[in-house]
Amino acid sequence: MTKPLWTSDEIVAATGGELSGSAFSVNGVSIDTRSIEQNDLFVALAGVRDGHEFVPQALAGGAAGTLASKPVDGSSVRVEDTLKALEKLGEAARLRAPQARRGAVTGSVGKTSVTQAVRAGLARAGKAHSSVKSYNNHIGVPLTLARMPRDTERAVFEIGMNHADEITPLSKMVRPHAALITTVGPVHVEAFPDGEQGVARAKAEIFAGIEPGGVAILNADNKWYELLAEEAHKAGATVRSFGSGRTCDAELVDFAPEAGRASIKARLHGKALDFSILQTGFHWGPNAMAVLLMLEALDVSLDDSIAALGAFEPLAGRGAETQVRLAGGAFTLIDESYNANPISMAAAFKSLGARQTRGRRIVALTDMLELGPDAPAFHAALAAPLDEAGADLVFCAGPLMKSLWDALPPTRRGGYADTAAELAPLISAAMEPGDLVMVKGSNGSRAGAVAAALKALDVRSVETS
Repeated sequence: MTKPLWTSDEIVAATGGELSGSAFSVNGVSIDTRSIEQNDLFVALAGVRDGHEFVPQALAGGAAGTLASKPVDGSSVRVEDTLKALEKLGEAARLRAPQARRGAVTGSVGKTSVTQAVRAGLARAGKAHSSVKSYNNHIGVPLTLARMPRDTERAVFEIGMNHADEITPLSKMVRPHAALITTVGPVHVEAFPDGEQGVARAKAEIFAGIEPGGVAILNADNKWYELLAEEAHKAGATVRSFGSGRTCDAELVDFAPEAGRASIKARLHGKALDFSILQTGFHWGPNAMAVLLMLEALDVSLDDSIAALGAFEPLAGRGAETQVRLAGGAFTLIDESYNANPISMAAAFKSLGARQTRGRRIVALTDMLELGPDAPAFHAALAAPLDEAGADLVFCAGPLMKSLWDALPPTRRGGYADTAAELAPLISAAMEPGDLVMVKGSNGSRAGAVAAALKALDVRSVETS
């Protein structure tokens, strides 16, 4: 018989709380009544709304008990602070599964996709656990730990930040055997007086909790590689590098994007590899090298690693491709609407330029956020990689993208609007069969609304509605 994830006695022991009501057991942990499942533990966190207000909904949705700091209906474990109790529950989950090899992933770009690709490899090798969605902050990391089954063999955790000293406690919570930094760039720089260097040092905090003899996996092509390697060595980690250099442990030799996939030539510790993946973005070249090294560090075979990479599909808003059918034919939509920064923009444009197309290359962009006082300059600088990619038309939305709009030659200007919602009909009206269209921007600037408007043009959705 399968053991429950937690019994109320175990929750009491882990958190120092007190049982109120009948004893209970749970198979999951939730902080959101909208996604509650049968026999979950509902954690009543303080937030914009007090989580205790939602306990009746959680119980109605199937929660078996509650972690609470106030009197509530039903069975509960009472604690002084529910967030601190969640952290203790996460640490208890780690301690009761000493056999689990743990990896942690951070970086300015690509950490969610890389984490999920690693998870796909772990799942081929045995009982695996990982972050879901982008659960990578001071709530998401302990929640992911608290959800880790006691028989987990391998796990990977995404760890994010937007200010200094945020990753350190999370790394110490996870205690990774391998820690990966995808890259460092001008993301969240508005929170750092020393700019990108401050971001690099904040990312290096992922080594704060690394297990003795652990592995640090670093991007040798990134300008902060030496700084990060030095911090990793200080933490007692062994450095493994990925990039385009011959001295890299995982060397990317060639990346050739095609329709819906890419061919990769690489060398892993000098051994030649040749495989394909279901991704077209050039950033997936180094991402794939990083995934191979992380899976190796977590004791996954090379065969399983390559098979996982080859089957891993793009996540929603992170490069997924759709054929949108118009009356006279289809255009290809590349949906990169989940997030954006100068690094990912340049990689996306390079990928677009490398693709063969019988139509036009069209780009729809919304503002990149959290770039500090240099934000207008970062946006204007996108004109150069767009030119190198041979973009035919560029559509822009938002006050920051106005800087790019002004920097574009008139022949490349497709349309400008103050908001994504206002841009959507402009680009929708311009679509023609054969076009290759990329939508990219920060989630907060609503790039997703533009992608959704383009998908809605599909005549099949009209026929079936």
